Amino acid sequence: MTSEPLTYAAAGVDTEAGDKAVELMKDAVRRTHGPAVLGGVGGFAGLYDLSAFRQFRRPLLATSTDGVGTKVAIAQAMDVHDTIGFDLVGMVVDDIVVVGAEPLFMTDYIATGKVVPERIADVVRGIARACEVAGTALVGGETAEHPGLLAPDEYDVAGAATGLVEADAVLGPERVRPGDVLVAMASSGLHSNGYSLVRAVVKHAGWELDRHVDEFGRTLGEELLEPTRVYASDVLALARDEAAQVHALTHVTGGGLAANLARVLPAGTVATVDRASWEVPPVFRVVRELGGVPRGDLENTLNLGVGMVAVVAADGADAALARLEALGVPAWTLGTVDVLDDAAAGEDLVSGTKGVHGGAVRLVGDYR
Repeated sequence: MTSEPLTYAAAGVDTEAGDKAVELMKDAVRRTHGPAVLGGVGGFAGLYDLSAFRQFRRPLLATSTDGVGTKVAIAQAMDVHDTIGFDLVGMVVDDIVVVGAEPLFMTDYIATGKVVPERIADVVRGIARACEVAGTALVGGETAEHPGLLAPDEYDVAGAATGLVEADAVLGPERVRPGDVLVAMASSGLHSNGYSLVRAVVKHAGWELDRHVDEFGRTLGEELLEPTRVYASDVLALARDEAAQVHALTHVTGGGLAANLARVLPAGTVATVDRASWEVPPVFRVVRELGGVPRGDLENTLNLGVGMVAVVAADGADAALARLEALGVPAWTLGTVDVLDDAAAGEDLVSGTKGVHGGAVRLVGDYR
């Protein structure tokens, strides 16, 4: 009995398609490379020259890794793949700048059921464009074909980045004091968190992605695919502005505003967030109304229009707001930090999130 020999291609892996994808993306990747990046695209490892930072007295490396969750399902359903890279880069580099570190370089990983060169190149070109916005070099990556594990049109993306900060410039709870002011920075929409809830709401309502929604001024799919705002370079400019007196930063991702803000507050303090200080964007109101989602669940899942928060000294708040306005980042005063007294301790507070036992957050009032 004879049979045809099995090959890697017959098993579902097309290495030539992977090579073609690299050819299609390499120019976009190279545009993120400055003189500190050594070598080119396709090496076993990316090299980054740190000699420009030799003046640091005590340099600390900062690192972060993340993905974009089930938002990739929206990209796949719409067959639009050149924006998801902003979601990936934003989720990774904006965690690094929270400690005041400059994100130097990033790598990505894409797993797919079948390598379609044009689709993979679109994803990586989006990552590269977002890296340019963040001032971060894309120094390497990997595309893996997983036939039988993922459907041919399915893929997932993840990334990791490394940054550098001087030890005495690290931002965080140690710098925060009672009397500090919270400065909010607007999100561009849902960003990349809570899509399992959002997709469940959309399915429950029977809405299709091509449905035009008057509140959005575009289709549902276009709204859900709005790229994450990448704050890195703007936030670093703010942190370096001495007049702004930035003490801490938080990136509002999974868990919502209160949970992420609590992570950067010291024990014994409470941040009071005034819901009336901003108008929740339409996409969040639509999700709540379509799914009958309780306000608490919404607040614990989505960013509700706040993508980053800076904790600044009281006399630095005006300078911080002016700086952000000059950078084109919509911002406003969100609330204040106070001492957590016995009376406040009995209120409905958010604290002890992500394994961090620091300060607490209370949300007061009603949204506009």
